[in-house]
Amino acid sequence: MTNTALVVGARGVIGGTLADHLACLPDWNVVGLSRRGGPADGRVRHVAADLFEPSGLREALRAHPEVTHLFYAAYQDRPTWSALVEPNVTMLRNVLDAVAATAPDLQHVSLMQGYKVYGAHLGPFATPARESDPPHMPPEFNVDQQQLVEARAVEAGWTWSAIRPSVVAGFGLGNPMNLAVVLAVYASISKELGIPLRFPGRPGAYDALLELTDAGLLAEATVWAATDPRCANEAFNIANGDLFRWNRMWPVIADAFGLEVAPPLPMSLTDVMADKQPVWDAMVARHALAPTPYSDVSSWAFGDFVLSWDYDMFADTSKSRRFGFHSYVDTEAMLLRLFDDLRRRRIIPG
Repeated sequence: MTNTALVVGARGVIGGTLADHLACLPDWNVVGLSRRGGPADGRVRHVAADLFEPSGLREALRAHPEVTHLFYAAYQDRPTWSALVEPNVTMLRNVLDAVAATAPDLQHVSLMQGYKVYGAHLGPFATPARESDPPHMPPEFNVDQQQLVEARAVEAGWTWSAIRPSVVAGFGLGNPMNLAVVLAVYASISKELGIPLRFPGRPGAYDALLELTDAGLLAEATVWAATDPRCANEAFNIANGDLFRWNRMWPVIADAFGLEVAPPLPMSLTDVMADKQPVWDAMVARHALAPTPYSDVSSWAFGDFVLSWDYDMFADTSKSRRFGFHSYVDTEAMLLRLFDDLRRRRIIPG
C-alpha cells in the first residue's frame, strides 16, 4: 500500500531533509507544505499556504485527500518563551483541523519537538534527559502541542509520535536555527579578515558536554517512529550517538578552514557580526559565490544561544535503540561533510 506524507514546514532544515528522504523511499508519495511553496516539477509536490489562515489552508489541502501520515516540523520564532506558545500551538491546531476535514484516511501524526521539553533552554537540567522525565514550569509550546496532539488522537483514532532531537545540523538558508551555517560563515569571515578562529561563547561552554543531530539521521528516525507499530504513541530522543566538547571540536573546525585557533574570547555574535554585510558581499564577489544575501546566512542569535550553554546538553537515546532504531552519525565527520556541501553549493569559499 502506498502511503502519502504531508510534511509541514517542508522548506526548513528539518522538514526539507525529511521530505527529500521520504521521496526516495518506495511506496511513499510526498506533499510538502510551507508558506513559500516550492518547485512543482520535483519528487515532492509542494503546496503553499499560510498556517495562520484556516480557510486557505483547508483549500490548499483539499486536493490531497490521500494523506495518511502528517509530519509536523513548522516553527515560528518569537522573542520570549511565553510568546512562542500561542503562534506555534495555533499553527498546529489549524493544520490538524484542515487535515481532519480533508484527509479521512489519516493514520499517524508525527510531532517534531526538542530538548526544550526538558527545560534545556532555561539552564542546567538533569542529564542525560529521558523521555519519562517530569515536566517543568510552563510556558513551553512543545508540551502544549503534544497535549493537543494526544487529545486529537483519542478523538480521531490515529496514532502519534513525538521526536526530540538535539540541535539539528543540515543544509538550509534563511533559517533562524542553523548551527552549521553559523560555524561555516563565522569561520569564513574570520579567514577573510585574516584573524584566528576564537570560540565566542561563554567560558564554561567551551568545556561542557553536548551532542548534535544530523538532519538525515533525524529524517530516518522520524519515518521509523511513524511506521513501526511498536512506536505508536511514544516520544523518542534522537541524536547522533556521540558526545563532544567544543574544546576538542573547535580545532577541527579551524583546521577545516585553514585557520589557527586563538584562546576563547566571549562575545556576542549578534553584535560583532552585525556590521559584516560589506565583508560578506565582497567575499561573494571575490570568490564568485552564489549570490546569497547576508540575512540568509546570519543565524547569529541562534549561535549565541547554543554557544552560551555552559552546562551539559545531552539526552538518553537508549529508548530508541530498545525500540529498534540503531543508526548513528559521527558528529565530527558530519560537520566536515556539511562544510564541504556549503563549498560545493558555492555558499562559502572553497
